[in-house]
Amino acid sequence: MADQAQRAAPTASGPPPAGGPTAENTPGRTVRAAPAALAAAACYGLLQAWWALGHAPSFGRFGTDLLVFPGWAAVVLCAAAAVLSRALHTARGRRPLLLGAAAATAGALLLSCPFLLLDVVGGLLPGLHIPFSLTGFLSRAGCLGVALLLAATALGHRRRWWGDCPRCSRTGPLLRPGPPAGPERWAWWAAYGAVASCWLRILAQYALGFAGPGRLSAPQAASLAVFEVGFVLAGTVLPLSLVHRWGRVLPRRLPLLGGRRVPPPVLLVPACAISVGLLVYFGVGIGQLVGETVHPVAHDGALPLSFLWVAMPAYWLWGLGLGMAALSYRRRTRPPCRACGR
Repeated sequence: MADQAQRAAPTASGPPPAGGPTAENTPGRTVRAAPAALAAAACYGLLQAWWALGHAPSFGRFGTDLLVFPGWAAVVLCAAAAVLSRALHTARGRRPLLLGAAAATAGALLLSCPFLLLDVVGGLLPGLHIPFSLTGFLSRAGCLGVALLLAATALGHRRRWWGDCPRCSRTGPLLRPGPPAGPERWAWWAAYGAVASCWLRILAQYALGFAGPGRLSAPQAASLAVFEVGFVLAGTVLPLSLVHRWGRVLPRRLPLLGGRRVPPPVLLVPACAISVGLLVYFGVGIGQLVGETVHPVAHDGALPLSFLWVAMPAYWLWGLGLGMAALSYRRRTRPPCRACGR
């Protein structure tokens, strides 16, 4: 890699700060994440407890807001998130067990709101007629918020106590600025694996000879067209842009925008959102599919199990490959730390 070939040398910012975390070298967002996580977990946990006592509203056609850990299980997870956020914030040293518990709790909270993916798609494209409940959407968004704040608290603890720099937690020698490194081999495999998984899902539908949606109204046709275009772009252009140079600098032959640098959030935000949505929704779906296969139940016949066993793993692998490619892209486009210069 180009940047790995640079010789280690001190930068103008000097060596990393010594003496442990301080207010000066710890990012403000890291310090604020723990109180925000504690407050969010307490408020959302109280709301879920009130609903569990028999005061839950209607959640539309889904019938529930949370799927894997609803009701009192969600209350327990919120209590654990509050305790862990406080413990991580006040810890004076490395606490790997607390980090593991926080990661497990945040993951459980994420698994509780898989319908959030459908909420976003249905809210943006109402012509698709995906069931949408505002109360259920807000509840699932709150659950996601608690999970993200707890994860940010765990990340803040790691940055304070792991690595050579308490601001960015990076390790290793200080390097002179050099050309950005290319993507790792695993990132290439991940990106092209995501593309292959997307097309596997498309080919599976055509192989089974699914009929078209029939006669559509103008709003339905417009929503379906937007969805299909976004579907193909998210499964082809987005993963490839994370590992090719044109994902960082637009080709010069493009009119007006040729040669301009691509702001990393333009690719990272949709890539991370789509990756998490696919992993959570279809991860839960695969678990349900296993249960239906082992213990057959009355099926509505709309989608055969043979198609689901191809489509759901393809969606999940698509999300996994996209997330791994996004991780590599973030590592390559991350700006130097203002504290240590890495």
